[in-house]
Amino acid sequence: MSLTLYFHPLSSFCHKALIALYELDIAFEKRIMDLGNDADRAELQALWPIGKFPVLRDHTRQKDVPESSVIIEYLDRLHPGQAQLIPLDWEAALEVRLWDRFFDLHVQVPMQKIVADRMNAANGDLTRERAALTTAYGMLERQLTARTWVASPAFSMADCAAAPALFYASTLVPFADEHHHLSAYFDRLTQRPSVARVIDEASPFFSWYPFAESIPERFR
Repeated sequence: MSLTLYFHPLSSFCHKALIALYELDIAFEKRIMDLGNDADRAELQALWPIGKFPVLRDHTRQKDVPESSVIIEYLDRLHPGQAQLIPLDWEAALEVRLWDRFFDLHVQVPMQKIVADRMNAANGDLTRERAALTTAYGMLERQLTARTWVASPAFSMADCAAAPALFYASTLVPFADEHHHLSAYFDRLTQRPSVARVIDEASPFFSWYPFAESIPERFR
């Protein structure tokens, strides 16, 4: 196998990379990393000293590719499959990259702070983080008016980023009743075969998620 993905089944950023691999129908080997294991942590840091996953190892090119967005760009350019996750048109590609960053920075970041607070039993004031998610939901509701996918007519890297970000964020701050377009979009995402596969593969590990009780029964 020429590609190996170093990942964890619960990681939202790893889900993003997995969705892209499944969309592009690229064969790869999975290497689950346990950061609590000294050997696993050392192995990951040898590839990417920051010590965070996902990291893609291209054995043929002898290249290590970290960061979920960069992994998707790499796959889309060098290992094209059935889909095109980043449009060739510059302006269309810029829109996809914008919304990819939106999900990583304005949904994932506050979501992860809330999760970390519970994991560490910090009981901090998370008003700002929950408000940030509510603001993001409102922006998405407007963006998704008359759209099937968030950034382009076809499923893109932005949707790869959206699926895990919204999956976990919605367990912390549920979509409001007025978020009709966002709720419909989330349903489309979770019914997408690549996304459904990632959720299904993660489900045996959901008991480790600090807000496992808030994951809808249909995903367990």
